[in-house]
Amino acid sequence: MKTSKEVTETIDLSEFVVFRQLKAGPALVEDKRVKIPYSVTKSDGSIVFNELIYTYSEKVFDKDGFEDLNLVSMMGAQVAMNYGLFCEELVFDGLYDEADQRFISDMIENTSREIYVNKLLLPNEFLKSEYQNTKVEKLKKYTAAKLTFINSAFKPDMDKDNWSLSSTSKNEYVILSSGGKDSLLSYGIIKELGNHAHPVFINESGRHWFSAINAHKYLENTEPNTSRVWCNSDRVFNWMLREMPFIRENFADIRADIYPVRLWTVAVFLFGVLPIARKRKVGNILIGDEYDTTLKLNHEGITHYGGLYDQSKYFDNALTRYYMKKGWALHQFSILRSLSELLILKILVKQFPQLQAQQISCHAAHEKDGRIYPCGNCEKCRRIVGMLSALDEDPKNCGYNPDQIVKSFKSLEAKKVKQLGQDASHLFYLLLEKGFIEKNEHTIKLAKPHEQILKLRFDNERSMVMDVPSDIRKPLFRYLLKHSNGAVRLKDRKWEDFDVLNSELMTIPYPFEIKRTKFKTKPGSTNNSNYMWEKFTWPELEERLKIVDTAILPCGAIEQHGPHLPVDIDYYDAVYLAGKVAEACSDPKPFVLPPIPFGVSYHHEEFKGTLSVTNDALSRFVYDIGMGLAKNGIKKLIILNGHGDNAPTLSYAAQMINRDAEIFVCVDTGETSDIDLNDLIETPNDIHAGEIETSTTLAIRPEVVQMDKAVNETLHFGSKYLDYTSDRGVAWYVRTKRISKSGVMGDPTRATEEKGRKMWEIMVAHLVKFVEEIKKSNLEDLYQKRY
Repeated sequence: MKTSKEVTETIDLSEFVVFRQLKAGPALVEDKRVKIPYSVTKSDGSIVFNELIYTYSEKVFDKDGFEDLNLVSMMGAQVAMNYGLFCEELVFDGLYDEADQRFISDMIENTSREIYVNKLLLPNEFLKSEYQNTKVEKLKKYTAAKLTFINSAFKPDMDKDNWSLSSTSKNEYVILSSGGKDSLLSYGIIKELGNHAHPVFINESGRHWFSAINAHKYLENTEPNTSRVWCNSDRVFNWMLREMPFIRENFADIRADIYPVRLWTVAVFLFGVLPIARKRKVGNILIGDEYDTTLKLNHEGITHYGGLYDQSKYFDNALTRYYMKKGWALHQFSILRSLSELLILKILVKQFPQLQAQQISCHAAHEKDGRIYPCGNCEKCRRIVGMLSALDEDPKNCGYNPDQIVKSFKSLEAKKVKQLGQDASHLFYLLLEKGFIEKNEHTIKLAKPHEQILKLRFDNERSMVMDVPSDIRKPLFRYLLKHSNGAVRLKDRKWEDFDVLNSELMTIPYPFEIKRTKFKTKPGSTNNSNYMWEKFTWPELEERLKIVDTAILPCGAIEQHGPHLPVDIDYYDAVYLAGKVAEACSDPKPFVLPPIPFGVSYHHEEFKGTLSVTNDALSRFVYDIGMGLAKNGIKKLIILNGHGDNAPTLSYAAQMINRDAEIFVCVDTGETSDIDLNDLIETPNDIHAGEIETSTTLAIRPEVVQMDKAVNETLHFGSKYLDYTSDRGVAWYVRTKRISKSGVMGDPTRATEEKGRKMWEIMVAHLVKFVEEIKKSNLEDLYQKRY
């Protein structure tokens, strides 16, 4: 260990690896409570113990249910995910599937990088002096710990794939609540827009809970969906700090608006909320994060998220993608992403004064006569006092007394606030203009007008129109515009006025939802310039191929689909599905290749409009494409087949590509989701232009469906082995005209838009799960797991 005399020497990152092992689990589950044992093996071999606890006011767990045991295992892992830099091994003992393990691994590495930059390289008063000169090291991987997943307590046969897409309500919103302005405003807006809000407070007893007490009491009496989760995570975090030799012994006495080393914190609370969201079948989780929380920065060549990853839209998208892999049908986002902190407070205090009166943003608050009051001394307090005064509102309404208000103004005259430059500048400008603070060298230097701070802000990174689901997008932005000074969009580094409600961006789908499309629109067209192969220049492809080795090739057919559907169904659907899957995948996204429109359709040739190619022609064409992709550097090719009768041909082509190029090639013709689709329909042998295809078309482009011409031609054969949907069926072939006069094989009259939307959700969710696993694995692990 370094001594204080050696403080000028740099510290290697390896010197922060101070624990042999941190183990989390296995969970002990009751119907209202879960306990997760934590044990730390220190460098001298001694072991210390603690436990992470979540307690609920309602029954949420089935202690024998696979999904609940899986979820509590993930809940127990979240605190431990902060310590990848500091341990030789992290052991997660519980029920973890492939999606869980991938999520934990990715997020630990991301958190390790953030802690390294923000807590070890940048100034941190919680570190002992001899540890405050850490050497900058650009590494491919910052996590020191080996990750080990075991299952010592649950039945082995529970480690199986139980995937199914759950049913949730899209107008139900769980709001991760803390008593601060963001969650209060999110609640107020959701209610104002006519949706069902579920404020869920999660914190432990003690001072950290103080900031939530006023809001929780108020909503508990006025909102029946209000709930509270007790969690002792802060005590576990402090327990870990006491065992870390590089943290100052008096860390509890240091007053600072930062945590000593942890940066994976929101997820600890978020996973505690999930059992309630799952039980109540809620479709959305709102996290109240504003414009300035989505940051990508660079510190001496190390890219990172400014320590705000778990408040960014990247975090929301990563969690939504994880929920999709789990089949949970949950969307996580913020409805405040286009707002500044000042604008959030403006709308809250002007439109929901009864909610704003409950706001406590101070972490040093105190209790008096059963109510919580802010300290009036900290940075957060002077910021809130300043913003309320700049908005011509009285800070006394949320607990500040006259002396605290005067003191806050004096502090503002001498100190900065913890805001981005333009936000702070505009705040000081307003305070000076209104005479709340005196002019001096400090205030004059800071004060500059930035009118965009009180407008909705949109750009191509932090705040995009498509970050909000389409069903709430227009009413949300319309409401926000009524209470802001307009909207602006960043273009060429300048803010320009933006008519968001009439923008074509309003039609771009949220990446994780199924939305109707216009027939004139290219199938699956979205914000697709970052994954469509043909949109890149060759130098751009050369660079992108260094980080992307996975491609999706949509293959379809142009053939008859009965008298009620157009002939492009198989082609359109394959392209649409490929686009939706790529859009929902994590960055860097897989390539989507230009589609192949024609397929093997000779059996439909008696019906006009069918254009068929031979098996030989299609297989040679796909083979040549595959070989070309391999030469470009693609190592994993997913052929997405929209026409069942292409399957033998495409499988043959895939075999030949694999043989000659030695890359991974697979063909998906619905195998990942067919069993789930069959559970949604009533028609046996529904294989062409029937209940399934008519439903899926009604869901995304109903204007091309002529339901008045739909006919029922349900097929019944002389042997059950000829049933197309039989588990014991044989492959056999016949010209369609011999078994169907209309070209339909199924019953389209039973089709509905609702069934179709559910089918698309299942197909997209399954394929995203599959593509993410393919994309993030090397070939050796795809063929045989090495761990």
